[in-house]
Amino acid sequence: MLTKRLPAVAGLFYPEDCRTLSEEINRYLRLAPISEIIPKALIVPHAGYIYSGAIAAAGYSTLHSIAAQIRRVVLLGPAHRVALRGLALPGVDSFITPLGQVEIDHDAVARIKSLPQVIVSPQAHQTEHALEVQIPFLQTMLAEFKLLPLVVGMASVDEVVEVLNCVWGGEETLIVVSSDLSHYLSYESAQNEDSKTALSILQLRPLVNHEQACGATSINGLLAAARQHHLIAHLLDLRNSGDTAGSREQVVGYGAFAFAESHLARKYHDA
Repeated sequence: MLTKRLPAVAGLFYPEDCRTLSEEINRYLRLAPISEIIPKALIVPHAGYIYSGAIAAAGYSTLHSIAAQIRRVVLLGPAHRVALRGLALPGVDSFITPLGQVEIDHDAVARIKSLPQVIVSPQAHQTEHALEVQIPFLQTMLAEFKLLPLVVGMASVDEVVEVLNCVWGGEETLIVVSSDLSHYLSYESAQNEDSKTALSILQLRPLVNHEQACGATSINGLLAAARQHHLIAHLLDLRNSGDTAGSREQVVGYGAFAFAESHLARKYHDA
């Protein structure tokens, strides 16, 4: 019997009505800045769409010219609900959102399942929002694709890199890291700290701790892999909840970054 991971935060982080969700995502994408970057990997935020949807759209909008080529998405995000060691597969056959079903890439699962840092934990995925909120954007942007979703707990950079390299692939494979940046600082402090974090990412320098980004483990793994594969990082958007829909007393930071091969990384420009 086929097993499914049902939506946990539809109606909370994003609309649960299919039409409303589709309209909201497409509105964010229409307003996103235009970029000629052709990404191999993205870092995008995972808060409620009202807060971070516009920033996420800046990342996903870079997929327009390559959407037809992408057949696999490797999606990594931090464990918010369940403490775990390593990187957790969901142990299901598909993920469901209001926009439909996305099949798990069982070929990719087979490539990494024997690695000692990879475990199967439906519990780690069951209520985790960091991966779920990315899927409607991917469903909107891409034609047909399969998903390799990984909740990342306590893991070393080398362990994350090993997993990424096993499924790195070519133009058919997109890597997406889901992460917010600073949490609950004042507006000005967040701008300062997030600018430092963005500079580290652009220079492919590892982040120091999870105060900089809740997905720091996944980000550091991606940065190390980017160095190995000679990718260049590009900043697409950097804002916080005080810029979008929240108070400026305590904000959460959001950044969208694209990683591309040097000959594919053409100049980013605003619409």
